[in-house]
Amino acid sequence: MTEPDANAQSADAQTYLERAIDVAVANVAAGGGPFGAVVVLPDGRVFEGENRVTRDNDPTAHAEVVAIRRAAAVAGFDLSGAALYASCEPCPLCLAAALWARVASVRFAADRQDAAAVGFDDAIFYEYFAAGGAHGDGSLMPVVRSAVVGRERPFEAWNAFEGRIEY
Repeated sequence: MTEPDANAQSADAQTYLERAIDVAVANVAAGGGPFGAVVVLPDGRVFEGENRVTRDNDPTAHAEVVAIRRAAAVAGFDLSGAALYASCEPCPLCLAAALWARVASVRFAADRQDAAAVGFDDAIFYEYFAAGGAHGDGSLMPVVRSAVVGRERPFEAWNAFEGRIEY
């Protein structure tokens, strides 16, 4: 079996990262945030995403999420084997979206410090998740389990539903 050509992979990665940067710069000119992303499926199809947070009034419309949504709209929610290229290091939201989409790899150009230098400081979010289970009262955003009778009902319904689609 032949090993993949590392130089060819690097050239492809460079091309897609440059495209993500171009998408980000164009998005700034259009009044959006300075973030762009590209999803490449195993079959070579390419989907781009630009940050649409302010345009759509949607705090989840980060470039990576937009690119994943566009790819999933065509290829389905399971993007196994896909690669995500981002103009900047993905935040925890975008990393979680990539994990849920089963993206195989993520590459980025600028890092979180570059973003923080111009006002996009996600450090507190990375710290929040690094804290493990310490999300009670007094944390950045308390996340607390509450005892509710019937809390298992949605899962029981899911388990009993023969038409469910696993994901």
